[in-house]
Amino acid sequence: MSDARPEHTLLTPGPTPIHPRAMQALTRPMLGHMDPEVFALNREIQADLRVMYGTEESTFTALLAGTGSLGMEAGFANLVEPGDDVLVCANGSFGRRMAEMAARYGARVRLVTAPLGEAIRPADVAAHLDGVQMVAVVHGETSTGVLNPVPEIARLVRESGALLTVDAVTTAGMEPFHMADWGVDYAYTGAQKCLSAPPGLAPVAISERAFARFSARRAPTPLWYCDFEGLRDYWEDHSYHHTVPVNLHFALHAALRAALDEGLENRQARVQQVGQAIELALAPLGFTPYVRRPEDRLPTVLALRLPEGFDDAGIRRALRTREISVTGGLGPTAGLIWRLGLMGETARPAPYLTLMRALEELLGERGLADRFLEALTPQPVHA
Repeated sequence: MSDARPEHTLLTPGPTPIHPRAMQALTRPMLGHMDPEVFALNREIQADLRVMYGTEESTFTALLAGTGSLGMEAGFANLVEPGDDVLVCANGSFGRRMAEMAARYGARVRLVTAPLGEAIRPADVAAHLDGVQMVAVVHGETSTGVLNPVPEIARLVRESGALLTVDAVTTAGMEPFHMADWGVDYAYTGAQKCLSAPPGLAPVAISERAFARFSARRAPTPLWYCDFEGLRDYWEDHSYHHTVPVNLHFALHAALRAALDEGLENRQARVQQVGQAIELALAPLGFTPYVRRPEDRLPTVLALRLPEGFDDAGIRRALRTREISVTGGLGPTAGLIWRLGLMGETARPAPYLTLMRALEELLGERGLADRFLEALTPQPVHA
């Protein structure tokens, strides 16, 4: 009797299917976390992360042994002290999570908000910058499929002198990210998102300004596990701090190198092509973009408003019996939208062709797969 499971089609906004090179790297024999070969691997990871984030050559990069939420928490734990004024841009679940974390570390949190499905307005940020030590913003708000205008926000923050923390969980490695040019001080993502590596690592980048703020702390950071000093001691000076998940480092290194080999611009183009084809295929059924303004739509998480009367939970359950996972709305958008992941290995035609064929059967609606494939095919140019 075979134990082999049928292949699963994972279309969620994270995690994503593991890249084949990362899967192979997971099977490497274990090495110690203080092994010279691991330190050499880590140096390569750091260099590749600088390329992915668009940092200066001297910028410190590393991997935290946890998911993207640990990347979020580490920024507040190291860069915020009780009584600091922190301005958080919150237009979805993950912006709200930022505000909660900052408050738990003693910050006096100010909020700049926008309605669900709309981007943060830079003018609203500018109006609340006086006396702020840090501004925190989610680049791609996964819960609503909104792309916030980080370059414009970053320019305002840089002029104010505050630090800027950016959640790049659904953008870094797939969408343009220029940490040095924009003036971002702390950025983080999750290995399982755009890079298609296994969950369990949070790649971070920390500017010199952020390290200067950290060095000026009045008290040690309360989160020992991700103390920036201990992190730098391990990654730069090779001093023991804690046991890192070595095989996850192997896999992340392989996935990150695969992304850079493909080219970040090529990956961005792949996202746009597949996303547009999905929209065109589903539009006749009544699926429409949840985010009204095209410039505010997050390419890597396609948020589509469901047709009137559509059985959201029932259809997703039926898809799951066919080994297809689709994610619905989160919180206030539950039952209102689908959030289709277009990160890493999910942003390929094959998995979405599988979805279209399954929907044809479930909905009795022919032509979805043909429309999807037609939208992917370059049209001839007539003289």
